[in-house]
Amino acid sequence: MSAASSRRNRAAGCGLRGEGIMRNVLCAVFVLGFALTAFAQAPAPAPTDRTRATHFRAADLHAALGKLPADRPSASVRVFSLDPYNVGVEQRQPRAQGAASHSDRAELFYVIDGSGTMLTGGTITDGKPNGTNTQGTTISGGTRIDFAKGDFIMVPSGVPHQFVDLTSAVQVMSMYLPNTAK
Repeated sequence: MSAASSRRNRAAGCGLRGEGIMRNVLCAVFVLGFALTAFAQAPAPAPTDRTRATHFRAADLHAALGKLPADRPSASVRVFSLDPYNVGVEQRQPRAQGAASHSDRAELFYVIDGSGTMLTGGTITDGKPNGTNTQGTTISGGTRIDFAKGDFIMVPSGVPHQFVDLTSAVQVMSMYLPNTAK
């Protein structure tokens, strides 16, 4: 390893000597995650470091969003992951979107660009469990929330939600929050 590489690794918190097996394992996971994400054409989430602030540049976000597949109803870029919080930017296309609910976390949406309707509540008619989520294609008996650029939508844990009536692409920031179920 060159001296420059060694300095970069130490600056990134990935020292190779005397820093503990766990730190090296976490570094290896981060590097592997970065490499795999690069192949998927999206930036890796910032490392979980509870000792300092982390910055994700707008230029990096725009570049990653530009590489998302346009042939899927929804695709996202993970911006930060600091358990139990996750922040991503989703790009939703004007086509059928799936319905979902999350039993273990709430989801906060901020509308970056676009407008449409979110259907919330009710029942996912064809819901199938997928880990701590329930996913399906439609919601029966929900409430319609019209949204536009700059709006926030908070969906508590366990509440079905679905983007509907999108006439153009919509960009939303999605933030997963700890369980709100009582």
